[in-house]
Amino acid sequence: MPQVEIYTRPFCPYCTRARRLLDERGIRFAEIDVRTDRAAEARMQERSGRTSVPQIFIDGHHVGGSDELAAADRSGQLERLVGRAA
Repeated sequence: MPQVEIYTRPFCPYCTRARRLLDERGIRFAEIDVRTDRAAEARMQERSGRTSVPQIFIDGHHVGGSDELAAADRSGQLERLVGRAA
């Protein structure tokens, strides 16, 4: 089972969209709220090089934000990243 992490903030529509896509695909994930956790926000920025949310990682691989996750889903890359396709 791949480790999927998604860094989010409350009331973020892009975060909601990314969570929904993962839920619809049956992909379990750990959500990390960076709104009040400055250390988590710093880790997210260090890992991704970005300050925006969401930031999604699969087994340590930085997928990107909501748009990149959706593109990976459309191309079939998401299924490969989570080990469901050849």
